[in-house]
Amino acid sequence: MSGAMSGAVVWLTGLPSSGKSTLARHLVARLRAASRSAVVLDGDEVRGALVPRPGYTPEERDSFYATIAGLAALLARQDLVVLVAATGHRRAYRDGARALSPRFLEVFLDVPAEECRRRDRKGLYALAARGTLPNLPGAGAKFEPPKAPEVVARGGEDAGALDEILSRLDLAPAGPR
Repeated sequence: MSGAMSGAVVWLTGLPSSGKSTLARHLVARLRAASRSAVVLDGDEVRGALVPRPGYTPEERDSFYATIAGLAALLARQDLVVLVAATGHRRAYRDGARALSPRFLEVFLDVPAEECRRRDRKGLYALAARGTLPNLPGAGAKFEPPKAPEVVARGGEDAGALDEILSRLDLAPAGPR
């Protein structure tokens, strides 16, 4: 994508605890250092801001992901780079966001489930194993990986993926990190 930078949605998808929020923090810092207006829509934070707070039934997830996709597209049309750090475990959620967005990059955090379980600070996988959280993507609910993501990252600290995302947004890597 060449020419002047315009708004875009960068959807960071992957299993819970794959590093989506971490990668989003690195991206927003680099974008702001390059004088680009950027915002992070972290799935957990957006859920906490919505009233009524969405739940995790299939219908509530459908509604939540439609909301976050619409919000991301709205912000991108205002020339912001919107970093969506949300599992979006169904391809249909991410495809819907792509259809709404002026520019869209899908970034797949391809981290094995065992590694995600190991670094799960929120205890989600333990809750799923006990049956308390039966619809956790990758544990109780199926996670549908992207078929053709623009970028594949091996976790939130993947510097090569970070540079690739910035390159696809027409930004050269910005010096030392």
